[in-house]
Amino acid sequence: MAFQKAVKGTILVGGGALATVLGLSQFAHYRRKQMNLAYVKAADCISEPVNREPPSREAQLLTLQNTSEFDILVIGGGATGSGCALDAVTRGLKTALVERDDFSSGTSSRSTKLIHGGVRYLQKAIMKLDIEQYRMVKEALHERANLLEIAPHLSAPLPIMLPVYKWWQLPYYWVGIKLYDLVAGSNCLKSSYVLSKSRALEHFPMLQKDKLVGAIVYYDGQHNDARMNLAIALTAARYGAATANYMEVVSLLKKTDPQTGKVRVSGARCKDVLTGQEFDVRAKCVINATGPFTDSVRKMDDKDASAICQPSAGVHIVMPGYYSPESMGLLDPATSDGRVIFFLPWQKMTIAGTTDTPTDITHHPIPSEEDINFILNEV
Repeated sequence: MAFQKAVKGTILVGGGALATVLGLSQFAHYRRKQMNLAYVKAADCISEPVNREPPSREAQLLTLQNTSEFDILVIGGGATGSGCALDAVTRGLKTALVERDDFSSGTSSRSTKLIHGGVRYLQKAIMKLDIEQYRMVKEALHERANLLEIAPHLSAPLPIMLPVYKWWQLPYYWVGIKLYDLVAGSNCLKSSYVLSKSRALEHFPMLQKDKLVGAIVYYDGQHNDARMNLAIALTAARYGAATANYMEVVSLLKKTDPQTGKVRVSGARCKDVLTGQEFDVRAKCVINATGPFTDSVRKMDDKDASAICQPSAGVHIVMPGYYSPESMGLLDPATSDGRVIFFLPWQKMTIAGTTDTPTDITHHPIPSEEDINFILNEV
């Protein structure tokens, strides 16, 4: 198959969380290079699921153990890994997917629940004349529209208020938000608009009344990332992919290609975290979709490989629902240290949090008291 010929003997790095651990402009350039590498025609596409109900985990483990060789082995059951598995299996490729914890247990369930192009990234693109940032925003806005169309049960437009405390900032922010609408083009959800001080206080009475001059409201999408991830993984299983959670990759398998004489990756040694049982899963191609843990898998292949990821963390706290209206969020771009804070309704509660703080990689990250107090003091 053309897809196998394009990637045979390679490790493809796929990024669920990689967008947050690489610099974003570098990430956009990196993904384009990957797409150029692996662009091929679809093989015999499968139009109907093989299984009406996803097989049990025990049945999936038997498939993993008893299959002599898969076409594709995906490591990581986040949004990117599950998406790779679904794409591969519906192209007619024999596909396996393993996840160390549960599907969507990492980055793919710990977002701000927004699908957005990134207003602040557009600001950086304009201020620094960064074409990569602009392209990333444009592509993200296109994908926002796509996600709202294909998963309306998990996605919805959400108005977000940007409070303004100085008169000169009103036209400045208004022009920026209108440019955001303009970049979205036909994918613009709804046109942004200006709110008076009194109307803004009706939505968020806790705003500082004495300094507030008004507000600007723009639209982005809100999305249930964990449910979407799980739906994709289950769909891949229904189409015939051998998918198993709590399966940890402990090492990569290698063999010498008889045609070229080069040593290449040929699968992975997997460990069932629940029972401790280990077995080999062989594959013509291995896809590394482990997000912030990308480098640890790459070093299994080459212990001298240089790191390509700079992990960043976003901390969110959950507050009672009465801190925000049910149908509008709040964006504060002027915190004491320059970070952005979102204040969003989510499942009858309120999520408040920041993004993009450099951090070390940990298996189960937890917020520090300092982070929690920062958010509480800011809001």
